[in-house]
Order: sequence, then C-alpha cells, then structure tokens
Amino acid sequence: MTKVSEFNTQPKRNIGFVQLSHTPVMPQEILTSLQPKEDQLIVDATFGDGGHAKEILKIAPNVKYIAADRDPVAHNKAVALASKFRPGQIVPTLCRFSELPTHLQQNGVMPGTVDAFLFDLGASSMQFDSSQRGFSLSRDGPLDMRMDGDRSPDSVTAADVVNNLDPADLAHILKKYGEEKMARQIAHAIVDARYAFGNFTRTKQLAEVISSVFESGSFRHDKMHRQAHVATKTFQALRIFVNNELNELHSGLLVAAHFLRPGSGVCAALAFHSLEDRIIKRHFHGLDLDAAGNQTVKDHFRNASVSFDVTEVRKQFLQGKCWQPLSKKVQCPTEEECLANPRARSAKLRAAVRLVEDQN
Repeated sequence: MTKVSEFNTQPKRNIGFVQLSHTPVMPQEILTSLQPKEDQLIVDATFGDGGHAKEILKIAPNVKYIAADRDPVAHNKAVALASKFRPGQIVPTLCRFSELPTHLQQNGVMPGTVDAFLFDLGASSMQFDSSQRGFSLSRDGPLDMRMDGDRSPDSVTAADVVNNLDPADLAHILKKYGEEKMARQIAHAIVDARYAFGNFTRTKQLAEVISSVFESGSFRHDKMHRQAHVATKTFQALRIFVNNELNELHSGLLVAAHFLRPGSGVCAALAFHSLEDRIIKRHFHGLDLDAAGNQTVKDHFRNASVSFDVTEVRKQFLQGKCWQPLSKKVQCPTEEECLANPRARSAKLRAAVRLVEDQN
C-alpha cells in the first residue's frame, strides 16, 4: 500500500489564511423570484454570511426577516445584523430545517402566513474558509465537518465515520452522497490506512489516503474545466452524511409548503449538486421522490395503448400537488458570474409558488 506521509504527526503550526469576502450566488435571480415587498414576512432558512439577506433588505428594508441557520457562527452574524435594525424586525434563529416549525411558532409565525422562503444549500464560503471546521481540502484541519459546530457536542463527526465504519458501509456513503465511481477502492484504502497507521484526525491525512487510490498526478475537472482534487467527492459525501443534509432538505421543503401563504407564497432554493436539485425538483413538480430518475410529466402518462383526455391529465397531475414552479427549466448562473464568483459555477436555482388549498 502507498505510504502515507505525516500520518501520525504533531499538530501543525497555524500558518493562517486570507479571509475571502462572501459573495451571494445568483442574487438578482433570487430577487426576481421572491419579489420582496415592504411589510412581508420572509424566512431565510440558510442565513449564512447574510449575503442574500442584505440584498433583500436593500429592496424592502421594512420586511420582517427570520434569519435562520444551524451554524452558530452564522447565527452570530444574524444577531449582529439584527442589531442594526428596529427591534424584532430581524429574528436570528439557531436551528436545523427540521426544527424550524417549533422556532417559527415560538416567534408568532403561524402556518400559511409566510410570503417567501429561501434556501441556499450546501456548505457556505465561511465554513470552507475556516480550517478548524474541517470542510476544506485546501486547508488542513480537524476532520469534523459538523455544520452545527459544538452546538451538539455528541453528534457524529467525519472522523467518527471514517474511523468506525466497515468498507461496505463507507463505500455506500461515498457512492450515494458523493456519486464517487471509485467508492469501493477508496473505502478499502481508508480502512487499510486506519489499521496500519491509526485513526484519522486531520483532513490532510484523509486526502492523502484518497489520493493514493488514484494514479500519481491524476486530477479531475470542475464545471469550469479547472483541476479539482480527487478527494472532493469523498469530502462532499462525508459532509452530507454527517449533517443529514438530504433528509433535512426534504423536511425544510415540507416546512416551507406548510408555512407559506397559499396562492402567493414563493419558495426559492439554490442547489449546488445533483442530489439536492433532484429533491427540490421532485417537490416542486409533484414527483415521487423514490421514482426513477429524470421522470417528466409525460412519463406519468406515456402508454401507447391508452388515450388520455387533457382534462383528466390535468386533474391527475394536480391531485396532491402543492407547488407551481415559476419556470419549467432550472435557472443557472451566467458565465460572467461564474468567472467573478467560482462558487456559483455549479448552482441551480428553482422557485415555485405555494398553490391554494382547493387545488390539492
């Protein structure tokens, strides 16, 4: 097996890094979708660094804004922003998507009263920029990856996953959440390495072991045709698994449907990889989450031996459907935005209006 250098090393000297400014992704497209107006009630389920919040508040400075995030660092930023507005206008809320209903009702927000919901998914720039969070491949740090930070000290970390699961379970996680074609080989390399050298504690250790599976000097390309580290998909898979991101997203979209104003409430969701986008698409288009991939409305009624009346098709399609997408096609960032803000390169934006109850 390839020797892994510096596997059991002393803690490394912190050489520091340049803190990059956060740039919100597709801000104009989100403003166009949400159409924020004065005195509306908006729930930002992923406040992050507050980039989208600041753009919305420029357009409608008197909206009531629920600034929710599961990350304590983001929560502190929301508290700082709230101090600049009138008391009670911006409500910082520390919670996951699945915890939102309790927090919303504690703040007097009832079902059917919210005008807009916003989801900006994935890890934020400030999480990647902090080596101590363990999200980044470019900065060595503890193998953590918890978006909740120390808010839930007993929660599973990325180190717990790679140090305790067997090869089959590890491979399943890497394939399902990272769509990694080399999942089985990487999983075996991780298990072999921990038996030979001890438990993983640092991101660099894990990245080196993953690199050993690939040919020397090999790399992948991102959507801008730039070189990407071969461990990127593995890190993505671990992050999604550790934070239960896909189940949380499913819960968040159900919460949005429950709390949005029927007939006018809008939900906008920014996804950064296919797994997130697939869940959003199926919610907004009323498709079965467990159905075969890429199924269109036509696929539901495709049968050469049966003719369907247009009225019946429309009735069956709307039955149980609670969303009306604002656009049939997903929105993507412009080439100019991708060049100016590389984080935008994989973004996909979908938006939908909450249908009135009698259409369900």
